[in-house]
Amino acid sequence: MMALELRPLRSEETSLLQRATLGNMNWCGERFTMDDVVTRPEFSHYVTIRPERGDFGVVAEVEGNPIGVCWAQFLPADDSGYGFVDEQTPEASLWVSRDARGQGLGRRLLQALVSEAKARGLGRISLSVEPDNFAKQLYGSLGFEPVAGREGDGVMLLLV
Repeated sequence: MMALELRPLRSEETSLLQRATLGNMNWCGERFTMDDVVTRPEFSHYVTIRPERGDFGVVAEVEGNPIGVCWAQFLPADDSGYGFVDEQTPEASLWVSRDARGQGLGRRLLQALVSEAKARGLGRISLSVEPDNFAKQLYGSLGFEPVAGREGDGVMLLLV
């Protein structure tokens, strides 16, 4: 296997986040298009990293090609994401390219994101996952718990 490198996500990597968001939205089949990701507000806020508001992330690369990314954003209440809990809790997103799945990369990326959250003194991270998504098992195994009253939305929370 080629050497895997984990590195910080850069704010200018919008195209990677667009590809990742489309992959996340279409985890179970082709439901959405890239145009949906770019134009629909419920998706488009996931493709912008704003370090000045505290957003951060980790990219997995092989020979300079991104094969996965995990990122956390402090989305405002008036433009909240699916996993929004409050403005002090970053919402995480995780994507691994189809051909790199099932090898522990998602776990490594999420663990790296949690380590960075701890280093930044954050108390918790939220996310949202659809009920049948296989990633739900990964999140649970890393300590994410369903948020009471938000189980139907797939909102989960990890205390870091």
